[in-house]
Amino acid sequence: MGALREGQAAFRVAISGYYGFRNSGDEAVLRSIVTALREEAWAAGVEIEPVVLSGDPAWTQSAHGVEAAHRMRPAEVLRTLRGCDALISGGGSLLQDATSAKTIPYYTGIVGLARLLGKPVFVYAQGIGPVKRAWLRPLVRAAMNASRIVTVRDEESAALLARLGAARGRIEVVPDPVMGMPLPPDAEARAGDGMGGQGPGDDGAAPVVGVSVRRWRPDGADLARVAEALAALVRRRAVRLRFLPLHTPDDAEASRAVMDRLAALGAGDAAELAEPGDDPQRMLLEVGRCSLIFGMRLHALIYAANRGVPMLGLSYDPKIDHFLARLGLAPIGTTEALDAEAFASAADGLLTPEGAEAWRERYGSAIEALRREARRPAQLVVETLRGMA
Repeated sequence: MGALREGQAAFRVAISGYYGFRNSGDEAVLRSIVTALREEAWAAGVEIEPVVLSGDPAWTQSAHGVEAAHRMRPAEVLRTLRGCDALISGGGSLLQDATSAKTIPYYTGIVGLARLLGKPVFVYAQGIGPVKRAWLRPLVRAAMNASRIVTVRDEESAALLARLGAARGRIEVVPDPVMGMPLPPDAEARAGDGMGGQGPGDDGAAPVVGVSVRRWRPDGADLARVAEALAALVRRRAVRLRFLPLHTPDDAEASRAVMDRLAALGAGDAAELAEPGDDPQRMLLEVGRCSLIFGMRLHALIYAANRGVPMLGLSYDPKIDHFLARLGLAPIGTTEALDAEAFASAADGLLTPEGAEAWRERYGSAIEALRREARRPAQLVVETLRGMA
């Protein structure tokens, strides 16, 4: 974008989220936020210098081209916040207690420290909840009410914050930032406008079904049902099942478990495991090469929407249902119930040229709206900082 122009204001902005853990979805959120901030800042005549609080600062700096500090070293966090002009909290599902009771105190603690230091806080496209423990709710409410701008990624998050006592009029619903993430620069020229993936059978080869799975049930029954559903599809038509691990090494291990089950069901020859590396834009490119995505991971579905690839979502968390609902879709099943033949029938229909085209015609306008709106939080941040200059 060029060098700093004469007289151009520059702002250092700390970014707090689940970064540096090589989770493709979270790294995609960070890449999308950084890209949007830099581009919106350039258009507004200012500069943003991101400083990311990361679990692996050296890796984050190398992967994203940003300055980084260790998120779990109090002295580094304090020094970073003191040296920045503002804090962005987000994106992702930070304020929830489903994974741990420690998550909300950590992220709201970062917000509280920033406010004690007199720094404005921007809540950036977060998914909120669940917040099952009553003692955590005041922490969420206080963090939201202390923030200059609050944007969340679905109506359900906004409604939950309002029930917790946050001022509803200050909360704006926006898309997940990854809806606005571009392909790698060297892939843009070859990828067209992004509405469609490879298309079923465009080159005469079997269509590619991208599969994103994760471990959820301790007994593995959900992954067994996924394998049975995919095997039912293989019995109907020739496909390539390309497993896409979004969180390594865990998702690769879960993918191999499903592939082993497929082999036992006689469908192992159709399956392969992708190795796109840690770059989220490379994973976006992988998804764009598929004819259909069958996903458990939220960002596998968001990648698919970004590239206009038909999708079937398997719900393990309300955030899956909430995202699909924004497009007018519903999950094909859950980790508790998945009808193999119903899945195979739905997938088979989407893998025909007519089915894929009808899907894009039906959902394309909703996808385009989310793409356009994905930059809104970055615009709000830049406008506010520019007003401070």
